[in-house]
Amino acid sequence: MAYQKVNQCPSHGSGLRPELLVGRRLDEVFAAWHRSGDEEAQGPLDVWLIDGQGRSVHVTTGSDWCLIVESASPHERYDMDGWRHVEVAPIGDRTPFAAYLGEAVLAVSEEFEPKTGCITLEVTFASSRIRCDSWAGDLRLSE
Repeated sequence: MAYQKVNQCPSHGSGLRPELLVGRRLDEVFAAWHRSGDEEAQGPLDVWLIDGQGRSVHVTTGSDWCLIVESASPHERYDMDGWRHVEVAPIGDRTPFAAYLGEAVLAVSEEFEPKTGCITLEVTFASSRIRCDSWAGDLRLSE
């Protein structure tokens, strides 16, 4: 039987089936941040969850405030103008996912908004879960 997602983003379609994360071990997490001069970067723009086989799931937000979950690898750093750029790097301890490196994903769930599509992806590990939310067009990660 083919999988059909009833709730989907009007602009981006249904995206990746997030339940494909279940059973995968989280080996690496990369993120992208806006950087401006020497200012400390705020929350990430994107995260990439990478399993032990190198498969990557990209989580980001769309211009319509939906949450996009797709199969994609981290991109390179890029400049936005003379003094701003987007940095792409391993997360270190800069997101809640850092505490779960090496752990398997036990479950996932999504929340939808009728006009926007997916607005939340919850990734569950043995000891806790991480929420990826689209909030006013920004990606928020929380435990």
